[in-house]
Amino acid sequence: MKNAKKILAGLLALSMTGAMAACSSDEGGSASNNGGNGGEEATVTTTAETTTAITVAKNENELSDEQADALSNAMSQLQDVELANKEIKWFAHYDINPSGNGASKKVELELFERKYGGSIKWYQTTWENRYNDLSTYVLGGEGIDFYASDTGNLPKGIVSGMFQSVDQYIDINDAIWQNTKTAMDTYKFGDKHFMFVTNTIAQYFVYYNTATLEANGFDDPWDMYKSGEWNWDSFKKMLQDFVDEENDQWGLDNWYNEAALLYSAGVPTVQAIDGQLVCNLNDATMEKAMNFQYDLYNNGLVLPLEQFNWSIQPAMMGEGRQLFWIGGSWEAEGDPATWTHQIPPENLGIAPIPNPADSDKAYQPAALEGYVLCKGASNPEGVARFAECTILAGSDDAAREIFRQKRMEDAQWSEDLVNRLEEINGLAKENPVVDLAPGCSTDIASYTTDGGSDVGTRAAFHGTDWATTRESIADTIIMLVGEVNDELQAKVAEG
Repeated sequence: MKNAKKILAGLLALSMTGAMAACSSDEGGSASNNGGNGGEEATVTTTAETTTAITVAKNENELSDEQADALSNAMSQLQDVELANKEIKWFAHYDINPSGNGASKKVELELFERKYGGSIKWYQTTWENRYNDLSTYVLGGEGIDFYASDTGNLPKGIVSGMFQSVDQYIDINDAIWQNTKTAMDTYKFGDKHFMFVTNTIAQYFVYYNTATLEANGFDDPWDMYKSGEWNWDSFKKMLQDFVDEENDQWGLDNWYNEAALLYSAGVPTVQAIDGQLVCNLNDATMEKAMNFQYDLYNNGLVLPLEQFNWSIQPAMMGEGRQLFWIGGSWEAEGDPATWTHQIPPENLGIAPIPNPADSDKAYQPAALEGYVLCKGASNPEGVARFAECTILAGSDDAAREIFRQKRMEDAQWSEDLVNRLEEINGLAKENPVVDLAPGCSTDIASYTTDGGSDVGTRAAFHGTDWATTRESIADTIIMLVGEVNDELQAKVAEG
């Protein structure tokens, strides 16, 4: 992969101008999370829309000689095989192909076309109707090949017969898969993997206003992280020292706190262990995370939404009236005037989600980017090769530089902040935590991760002790997860 990085650098450096217009996220991936909406019952489990945003400037399908040479050298890093079928069928609410009118082409598509003579046929759907439409195509034998990952795909898409395993089409021990191999095991059921993971980024991190810290004499959480002092205890202590309702100073806000703080303990609601679905509602580590959130609430460190018409208050971050905001990278992309938390760009600070002081690893909530392979796919080999093209395009040093420049120029991030983001994403790659509850079933999701503020894993953060919540849902959810696991293992065994 080091050779690939050097080879693609020339091509991507030359295509910087075209790429900058089309990029939308960091480290070669799109924004993997959609922002939450206002209101008490906002769904907090975000959905991954995967479309690698690296592009190569085009002029009527022609590259310069230098670009073509760089691309040809890069292609040597890919498998040297001949595809019997050159076309792969892509199903989504957006197209991978350029839209025309001078639009840039993604590097992974350029690689796929030139290395394998491949092309992508788009089957259009809408976000709301995607599963119904996909079911119609799959059951109708259309031969749809692949679909973007999102948190609702797996494992229920396997149980319903929509998706199949990917193992026979890749060598997971090949060098090109090494950076995503750990994340691939997230969706390993039985002895098979069910997602081509092409990238992993941090789903959430902590935002703060450095001017607020300075005004209150606080250390920077990033410096605390680097010195090994950033953990749940120091996070809570800072909130305690800051919150003063009488002086209009508030603590922790936004819709994603519950999930982020739970996953930072290292245990999601549902996960796959040794290929089997496991429900962690009775797990001691999960209890610890829930009790920590309940403690934050009882100490008045959580913004009391009932006092603010059940709406989050992002303006308070920019005004210095609120200490921490947990969210994803999408909340500070593009024009700072559009940033959800409204922190002035010159005062923007970020740090990883803190872990328990005794944590064995720096667990981070992770967003996995990639593709799922549809049941009855007409060209699974083609999809596997395209996934490898996507990994190659996204692993390049020059590609990262494109996104660094975008952050610094478009979003007014400092170079230091961009370096922080890359390091936080690196933590997510090393220690990814992904909750499978949203992908098990609608019932399981609605009583755990995706319910209202008084439901499931959200309830402790809003004032219901974990023992009460667990007693009310654990037996039922464990039973439901067991039923899904039985159906899942049967499907996996069918092949």
